[in-house]
Amino acid sequence: MCDRPRVFTGRARKMLTMLAGVVFVATAAVLVVRHETAPAPEGGIREWADRTLEIPARVDKVICSGAGCLRLLTYLEAQDRIVAVDSIERRGSPIDARPYAIANPQFKTYPVFGEFRGWDNAELIASLRPAPQVIFKTFAGRGQDPALLQAKTGIPVIVLDYGNLTYGRERLNGALRLMGTVLGKSEGAEEVIAYFEALEQDLMERTRDISRDRRPSCYIGGLGQSGPHGLRSTDPSFAPFLFTHARNVAAESLSDKLSHATVAKEQIVMWDPEFIFLDVSTLRLKAGANALDELRNDPVYQSLSAVRKGHVYGLFPSNSYDENFDAIFANAYYVGTVLYPGRFADVDPLAKAEEISSFLNGGPAFATLNDEFGGLAFNRIKVR
Repeated sequence: MCDRPRVFTGRARKMLTMLAGVVFVATAAVLVVRHETAPAPEGGIREWADRTLEIPARVDKVICSGAGCLRLLTYLEAQDRIVAVDSIERRGSPIDARPYAIANPQFKTYPVFGEFRGWDNAELIASLRPAPQVIFKTFAGRGQDPALLQAKTGIPVIVLDYGNLTYGRERLNGALRLMGTVLGKSEGAEEVIAYFEALEQDLMERTRDISRDRRPSCYIGGLGQSGPHGLRSTDPSFAPFLFTHARNVAAESLSDKLSHATVAKEQIVMWDPEFIFLDVSTLRLKAGANALDELRNDPVYQSLSAVRKGHVYGLFPSNSYDENFDAIFANAYYVGTVLYPGRFADVDPLAKAEEISSFLNGGPAFATLNDEFGGLAFNRIKVR
């Protein structure tokens, strides 16, 4: 485990957010958690409810249920507090695209408490020795209901709103702070939040003064979302484009409050982006169905400017068991080197990726991950 550098911001530290209020007493803590009880319709109003939980004043043993939950725990350097894992941590996938898991192979040695995506097994959890003091759970609407799981196990279940790096940043920050407060790692949570902000600021400052008419038009295709997809899978709020002031053609036509969209082939042709970036997780699809083969074999896509000019590049998977925040920032630096080489001349993209992984995950991961994808990430991809 590498030593994490101290990162500070000028604003006051916050231990409490709108998501949680915590009062500690001598031997226990009372935690009032406000969580969403029903997803909001597009443009609608969220429904919220308060849950009051009693948790130990010191929490040393936990489990993490749901997509991305163990990733957040790893970012807080608390992965040594888990007592069991869900099934995906043990079996992985044919190509495991989760940097936090690559950097922490010990996760495969823990007992399993349930199936991935939140399908927890209350009997397995109740039989764990040592027993968890707290269950962290992301995406409460998927899998086992948190209140029912708590009733069956007698263990407090704390729901986290995973968020993202763009329109969901405050929710992500709230999840980190809530987890940090429960674990006694509030300072660590603030360091992670400050690190994210410092990376974004560095990226934005490098490209902020570039006028809109000089910003290249870009498209991210083959974006993974609950599995691999073809070229039509994209992200209108793609953070690497936002952070580098690139023109995301999907954002110009779709809502920038969407993390995933499937667009028509004809729409991609109409956009005709100058640069195409491929999420290399698409290569997990069979031959002919992945985004690279589509670009190579479909005469419609052969007409695209990016294909004709050789402006097709590979990126690390942005999403594997929900968003890989480490990979997203690493991808942003690579996008910067492609679009504005003079502004990013001091950046070695793979070295930067490993620096980010070491800070967040406790060790490198991206060179190992790139080997799994034949070295196509952070490279120009030959299409014609």
